[in-house]
Amino acid sequence: MVKNEVDLQILDLLGPKMADDLNAANVKKPKDISQKSSSGNVSMVEENDRKVIEETSVGELMKRTLNFHKPGENYKTEGYVITPMTMQLMKKHLERTGGKVLTRFPPEPNGLLHIGHAKAININFGYAQANGGLCCLRYDDTNPEKEEEEFVRSIRDMVDWLGYKPFKITHASDNFDQLYAWAVDLIHRGHAYVCHQQADEMKGFNPPPSPWRERPIAESLKLFDDMRNGLIDEGQATLRMKVTLEEGKVDPVAYRIKFSHHHQTGDKWCIYPTYDFTHCLCDSIEDITHSLCTKEFQNRRSSYYWLCNALDVYCPVQWEYGRLNMNYGVISKRKIARLISEKLVKSYDDPRLYTLTALRRRGFPAAAINNFVLKLGVTGAQIVVDPQMVEACVRDELNLSAPRIMAVLEPLKVTLTNLPFRYQEVDVSNFPADLSKGTHKTMLEATLYIERSDFREVGDKDFRRLTPHQPVGLTNVGYVVTVTKVLKDGTGVVTELIGTALPLDQTAKPKAFIHWVSQPIQCEVRLYEKLFFHKNPEDLREVPNGWITDVNKNSLTTISSALIEQAIRGAKVFDKFQFPRVGYFSVDSDSSDEKLVFNLTVSLKEDSGKN
Repeated sequence: MVKNEVDLQILDLLGPKMADDLNAANVKKPKDISQKSSSGNVSMVEENDRKVIEETSVGELMKRTLNFHKPGENYKTEGYVITPMTMQLMKKHLERTGGKVLTRFPPEPNGLLHIGHAKAININFGYAQANGGLCCLRYDDTNPEKEEEEFVRSIRDMVDWLGYKPFKITHASDNFDQLYAWAVDLIHRGHAYVCHQQADEMKGFNPPPSPWRERPIAESLKLFDDMRNGLIDEGQATLRMKVTLEEGKVDPVAYRIKFSHHHQTGDKWCIYPTYDFTHCLCDSIEDITHSLCTKEFQNRRSSYYWLCNALDVYCPVQWEYGRLNMNYGVISKRKIARLISEKLVKSYDDPRLYTLTALRRRGFPAAAINNFVLKLGVTGAQIVVDPQMVEACVRDELNLSAPRIMAVLEPLKVTLTNLPFRYQEVDVSNFPADLSKGTHKTMLEATLYIERSDFREVGDKDFRRLTPHQPVGLTNVGYVVTVTKVLKDGTGVVTELIGTALPLDQTAKPKAFIHWVSQPIQCEVRLYEKLFFHKNPEDLREVPNGWITDVNKNSLTTISSALIEQAIRGAKVFDKFQFPRVGYFSVDSDSSDEKLVFNLTVSLKEDSGKN
């Protein structure tokens, strides 16, 4: 107990240690790939600057590099508070769990998950998986005013999409009866009291002390019962805990009054517990061994331990890691809602956003997102990355998994006058670098379509594609096209090319080959650019007039009359393809039987052959 008191004094002076602090002496640091931004955050630069450790999951990486405690050895962790009840509670905990690692992913069901949550999902599920343990999905549903069933479903879908299966699904609200009983017990023990200070009076780090802090226990019990029975108006009373957070905040609120319908418990309750009260106690109820959370919760670690020990219940260990943010975007639910209300984006799954539903709709494979998180590693530092890094992971994955299909976004008609056949069926490789992955059929006939940008009336020495004086090859068929006549409309715009085609073995090798379609079907293609002009749109130093003024209103380009091979018929939503020389695309949920819609996922790494 003396050592524990010393630990607490050190904790007050220096703050709790991070996992990376504990491992500094044992873990060789990877090569630094970051630059400090003006805000003090870490900004990732070139992905290739880092020697990536070859691990199969974030959990494997954590298992190898982080010195986390073994189940049942919580007390060996720096800063962990030991009480006379600790070992007895630990013994019962091990009897219930069999010594398994147990983690949880605890999102609030009041918005959609974003790419930062992908890191949390990988860390919580991955660490349990790598250690032969289990991870549950727990909805932290303590704020009934903002929770919707739509968000509950979406969260489960995204966890499944990333490839993880929770061993059980729970809700903080499952424990409302027990949490209330513990709140009453906390009052009995003299560790909580009913307070009538208004929310504004309690804001900040130096609010006036509560005049009700030392009110009699019996009086707080009576008032808390009145709160429970709806006899006190909303905002007129809270239950506060007698503890100070590391950040200096005094007596955080444990319960507040909210006359709101709850999506799980209906109208049974009119008082609801806060995160500070609920989180650690739900972890205790579920026998969580490793409570893994982002660094901003570090200042709640001591209150986490304090509350479990004040009630003499099993106390898990909290470990923190750095959160993940993305440049050129916003992830705040409130700000995304404003983008939608002002019609700057269409919905929470608009492909320009960094919500997981948006990334899936855009065509990002789950495996690419998981690999992206793995490459970032797990440290205590906040990480801010440019989109190019995750796009590189997406490109690597789609290069191996997306079949090739020819599409022309801005068609220019070409009529060939000398083909020796009416039409010819052609076998086109789905993956030219791996012929074992099969082929699909396409048609070649006298009328075909090429990209308008692949033709110029007047070329130059750098332009290698089609001109009236320069032939070009057609990919996949071995024909070389020569222009004999250029047709224009009344405004001088080229409308059609007339030409001839010769087999490759009967003419000189062309400088370039281009893609084409014949007997195509029409489709819609949506091209995307960054939603914001500046890397940090929320930084007033970069955007003095506020983040909403930084929106790129031309971030979406819709091409309604693109042409694509008929082999694409039957493609399903989220199916992914490479349009050669253009980029990777995914079938959008707006598609219908009459017309397919494609989202640009990422461009190709190189525009080879474009000149």
